[in-house]
Amino acid sequence: MLLLLGSFIGFMLIGVPVAIAMAVASVLYLVFYGVAPDIIVAQRMIAGVESFPLLAVPFFILAGNLMNIAGVTGRIYAFAVALVGWMRGGLAQVNIVGSVIFSGMSGTALADAAGIGTIEIKAMRDHGYPVEAAVGVTAASATLGPIFPPSLPFVIYGMMANVSIGALFMAGILPGLVMTALMMVTVAFFAHRYGWGSDAPFEIRKLFAASLEIVVVLAFPIAIYGLTYAGLSLNISVALALAMLIALDWYYDYSAVMALMTPMILIGGMTLGWFTPTEAAVAAVIWSLFLGLVRYRSMSFRSLAKAGFDTIETTASVLFIVTAASVFAWLLTVSQAAQMMSDAMLSITDNKWVFLILVNLLVLFVGCFLDTIAAITILVPILLPIVLRLDIDPVQFGLILTLNLMIGLLHPPLGMVLFVLSRVAKLSVERTTMAILPWLIPLFAALLIITFVPAVSLWLPTQMGLIR
Repeated sequence: MLLLLGSFIGFMLIGVPVAIAMAVASVLYLVFYGVAPDIIVAQRMIAGVESFPLLAVPFFILAGNLMNIAGVTGRIYAFAVALVGWMRGGLAQVNIVGSVIFSGMSGTALADAAGIGTIEIKAMRDHGYPVEAAVGVTAASATLGPIFPPSLPFVIYGMMANVSIGALFMAGILPGLVMTALMMVTVAFFAHRYGWGSDAPFEIRKLFAASLEIVVVLAFPIAIYGLTYAGLSLNISVALALAMLIALDWYYDYSAVMALMTPMILIGGMTLGWFTPTEAAVAAVIWSLFLGLVRYRSMSFRSLAKAGFDTIETTASVLFIVTAASVFAWLLTVSQAAQMMSDAMLSITDNKWVFLILVNLLVLFVGCFLDTIAAITILVPILLPIVLRLDIDPVQFGLILTLNLMIGLLHPPLGMVLFVLSRVAKLSVERTTMAILPWLIPLFAALLIITFVPAVSLWLPTQMGLIR
């Protein structure tokens, strides 16, 4: 265990990328102790990515990239301005609402920060907000991406923990709304303290138009229910309702109805059993292509090629981390290191609430040094047996683990959202870190609620029959 963990930590301290550090530490352990033939490394790496749920990873990444080039981000931003831009601290509130909508398409914090976050930071700057305020609220709202469905970390966790990915997706909705409410309250507090005003005039016409778009989207499932009740089959009802929605959107030229429909299609399709979460990722790509090529006509072959190459690059880095982490996690089990760590934690306490406090502290610390995917792959084999032994629902634990790691994305030395926003805002990492610190308060408040009020995570999937 000392060789495996010691070499891994040593490589990390000298700046070796996390995936390479895990792979080299694993090879060193195999060479020195000969617990298995060297070929086992290749076999375990292949086994780590030979999974149907992992097919969702490249498709969700591609969907996020396509949304960014399809002009969807600008329409979402305009919709959010009409909806909440008239409030005090209007563009900060717009930042949060825009991230909520965009998170239903991309599933990643980085896509949110690099996509709609770029627009929001520039707009807040131009309206006189301190750049630190713009960076802070953008960083905090970017963490919503992997909490609202769809979510790449939920896909990885569901595969590792053998938990329903659909249940995890549904479990993220209420915690995401809680996080949104806490962030909007925080914005209201800062607006009062620093005298931020509204950034768009209160126009009942624009507010009514934005509210009407929400009503149109919500009318979609109602129309399906009505057509089904009238005797049509479910598939025909959906096709007719979608055709009516597209016709309305084309006729009235709504700014964001089609974008708002993305999470509705994904969540509704999984709920009705039309497709698995993996197939939902493909549906997200198809819908993104429809928006960019047909509805908005904002995509070109050059931009499509760029989105494809960006997806290949990101997918390769993510899956390389998964492969290296799968070998490392297997050796933690083989070497009894995982069991020793579990026993050590259980020797401290067998109270589930104390255990959850310790887990929060541990994962918050780990999240500062490890990539999200690597952390999930390593920690789940260690912590899940204790979670099940203490009768903690693994779905709730998935929410706790993911939110902790999202907070880790905002911290040095390896916080990717931190570095992305530092580059976008042209701030030093130190100034960006200080700008983010006040916005950790609503995130920690949400973490406490999700940890100690299980119903927030479990009520919706329980009501939908996804968990018992």
